[in-house]
Amino acid sequence: MNELKQRLAALGLSEEQIEGTLKTVAEFVKSKLPPEYDGAVDSLMAGQTPDLSAIGGGLLDKFKGMLG
Repeated sequence: MNELKQRLAALGLSEEQIEGTLKTVAEFVKSKLPPEYDGAVDSLMAGQTPDLSAIGGGLLDKFKGMLG
C-alpha cells in the first residue's frame, strides 16, 4: 500500500487527496464484488494480505485441492 501511496504522491496529490482516493477506490471495488469480499478488500487496503480461504465457503481451498 505504501508503494501505491508513493505513486499517488508523485503525481502531486496531498496526503488528504491520497486517502480520499484510496477510500473511493475501495468503495468502488466493494460495490462490484459480493459482500463476502468486503473484509478482503479492507485488509488489502490496509496493506495486509487478506485471508481468502473462507470466501465462498472455502471455495478457494477446494479449487487448490483440485489442482494438487
